[in-house]
Amino acid sequence: MSIDYGDARTGVAFCDVREILASPYTVISESYQPKLIKKLVEIINTEQPGIIVIGLPRNMDGSYGYRCDECKGLGEELAKIVDIPIEYQDERLTTVMAHNVLSSNNVRGKKRKETVDAVSAVMILQSFLDSRR
Repeated sequence: MSIDYGDARTGVAFCDVREILASPYTVISESYQPKLIKKLVEIINTEQPGIIVIGLPRNMDGSYGYRCDECKGLGEELAKIVDIPIEYQDERLTTVMAHNVLSSNNVRGKKRKETVDAVSAVMILQSFLDSRR
C-alpha cells in the first residue's frame, strides 16, 4: 500500500500479491490528520497490506523540508495504531509525472483533480516495487 499525503487530498494505491503492478485505490479528501488517519486505518484493516509506503517529497537537491516532516509524522502516527512495517519512498516529481500521464490520456478538469493523487500514489508504489527487484 502506498500513500501520497497531501494537504487537502491523499492518494492511496495498492499492488498485486506478486508485487509487480501498482494500481490506484482511492483519494481521500481530508485535511484534518486525525480523521485522515482514521480513514487510512479503515482501508488498512480492510485490505491488510504487508507494508505501507509513504511518499517523501524531498527537495530537488535531495534535502528534506517541512513537507517531509509532515509525511514522517503521518507514518509515526500510523505506526502507533497498526502493526505493519512503514517505509518511505522519494516522491520527487511524481505529481508532475501523474499530470503528464493524465494529460496524455485526455483526463482534464474535475476528473483530473480527483485522480491525480491516486496516480501519484501509484508512481510512488511502483518506484518502491522496482527498487526492491
